[in-house]
Amino acid sequence: MKRKLPEKQLPDRVAALLPESALYTQLLEFESRVDAALHRKKVDIQEALKSPPALQRTLRIYVFNTFANQAPRTIPPPKNAEPPTWSLKIIGRVLEDGAELDPASVVPKHNPVYPKFSSFFKRVTIALDPSLYPENPLIIWENARSAAPQEGFEVKRKGDKEFSANIRLEMNYNPEKFKLSQPLMEVLGVEVDTRSRVIAALWQYIKAKKLQNPTDPSFFMCDPQLKKVFGEDKLRFAMLSQKISQHLSPPPPINLEHKIKLSGNGAHASACYDVIVDVPFPLQKEMSAFLANTEKHKDIEACDEVISASIKKIHEHRRRRAFFLGFSQSPVEFINALIASQSKDLKLIAGEANRNIERERRADFYNQPWVEDAVIRYLNRKPASGNEGPGGGAGGS
Repeated sequence: MKRKLPEKQLPDRVAALLPESALYTQLLEFESRVDAALHRKKVDIQEALKSPPALQRTLRIYVFNTFANQAPRTIPPPKNAEPPTWSLKIIGRVLEDGAELDPASVVPKHNPVYPKFSSFFKRVTIALDPSLYPENPLIIWENARSAAPQEGFEVKRKGDKEFSANIRLEMNYNPEKFKLSQPLMEVLGVEVDTRSRVIAALWQYIKAKKLQNPTDPSFFMCDPQLKKVFGEDKLRFAMLSQKISQHLSPPPPINLEHKIKLSGNGAHASACYDVIVDVPFPLQKEMSAFLANTEKHKDIEACDEVISASIKKIHEHRRRRAFFLGFSQSPVEFINALIASQSKDLKLIAGEANRNIERERRADFYNQPWVEDAVIRYLNRKPASGNEGPGGGAGGS
């Protein structure tokens, strides 16, 4: 149920008595303009959040491994020594646009403005050497099963033998992206993109080449490049989305190979891989917070209630002033008018508002055809007195 807004408008009769009310009226008009501006801005932000703009940034992926307790094979391990272990680490950071890239050996700190590393992937698969780790050679992480986004991945195992680990990264595009077929890629010049962007790019291509049919704008002509894509001389715009689906496929995963080395100092074989990703617009969080704040009107509603209560008091004082002012100017006429008004109200309460008392006082009122029937009905409703019924005393004398 929609909540009723408090009354804040002063009626003209009150405004005429209070010269100061002109300033209040100006404030109300200013408030209405501010509310209208905020409402327009709120609608704009809501529309922007439905299809949030994205910025393209470089995601740098760092792959390296560390090890511990790797004694030389020529030296027998001491008793009760810790078993040799290694750790494979995959960490990523979004690089600032235009900023100088960090050296490969340095992993920059995570910028809280951007999503965490694991948010960019749908699935991560790490394949170990099955001859060395036959029980669990595959480690699979899935975004759908992850409780919270992570800044990186780490696999730790026991072992003292070097081998190559295969890493498969499946990107988590939002909105979903597709790989374009070779003919479509040659037309648009992009390899991976969203469906909406592909259709928009095709429309720009058709406009730039002036391929739209002038006699029937619902069709466009296919030049040699588009004919390779669609295989037709002309095509209806309504069929474009369906035809495009045949040239879109899931984007290929990123396949990396890392050599697990167990000798030397520090992290070994650190490698960097750059991937272009879409990140949310930096102001998106602020825009969402602004919308949340505009929904909380408790302070404003409290002030509106105070204003509404004050206006009700002003109304009451105006009525009382009019009452005493009328009495002071003409006491007799005022009292007579007051009595007449209250009598009318009393009749309304008693349900006699439709009766004409003055007409009922005249004899001709009771000469109407319905009177006889009404009298009989009235007498029949009265209780019998003694043994005589209605008209029972009309016997012989």
